[in-house]
Amino acid sequence: MNPLRWSYRASFFLGFFICAGLLGFALYAEHVWGMEPCPLCIFQRIGFMVMAVFFLLGALHAPRGSMRWFYTGLLLLGALFGLATAVRHLWIQSLPPDQLPSCGPNLAYMMDAFPFAKVLKMVFTGSGECAKIQPILGLPMPLWTLLWYILLSVWAIRATLRRAAPRLRL
Repeated sequence: MNPLRWSYRASFFLGFFICAGLLGFALYAEHVWGMEPCPLCIFQRIGFMVMAVFFLLGALHAPRGSMRWFYTGLLLLGALFGLATAVRHLWIQSLPPDQLPSCGPNLAYMMDAFPFAKVLKMVFTGSGECAKIQPILGLPMPLWTLLWYILLSVWAIRATLRRAAPRLRL
């Protein structure tokens, strides 16, 4: 069966399972491999969670026509948030050691101590812990997430643009 000819529903279910698998891998890397997530990593996970929710809702609802863009648009907002976070994370990782920002408090403390807008500002200014590169198959984790955000976005747009095949009537 050619995945490029799958229905909107099947395509969105696959997108949901890929997002769930990526989140599962992130938890595996954290708890089994000991790769402690920095605040930017956690925000990248949130991007995949948003995408997973709208992939699942779109698959369960399986709307017709322009209503498909509702789910795809919300899903793409999560992808854009994740893309921006991954790009920022890669930029911080590319800085020379003497230009790295100092390590700040962990995300749990920041969420307790500061308003959400200030937490976002603090996280996106980065910290030294976000500069640590732990490659997986030779690539840093933020590059992998960037690639997956792009692939899943293209997959969702392709599924939304695809017209349903005509049904055979007997």
